[in-house]
Amino acid sequence: MWEARAADGRLPELLEWVRPRVSDAAQLYRSPGADPRLVVIDPTATAGQRLAGVPAELVARPPHSWDFEPVRND
Repeated sequence: MWEARAADGRLPELLEWVRPRVSDAAQLYRSPGADPRLVVIDPTATAGQRLAGVPAELVARPPHSWDFEPVRND
């Protein structure tokens, strides 16, 4: 999972920068409110590597990235 807080007014640009860099399996979520964020959930666990070079002017702070493993629900 990769999460970034967009710089003021830059969420659309951040989304356009991210889209071509993530795998086809990735899911993108945005929170366009007062605290605009973009979250990428990528089952290939490559989002953190693919998005490591995000332009600093698009984000309000450095992005966070976590790796997760699927857990069966049985």
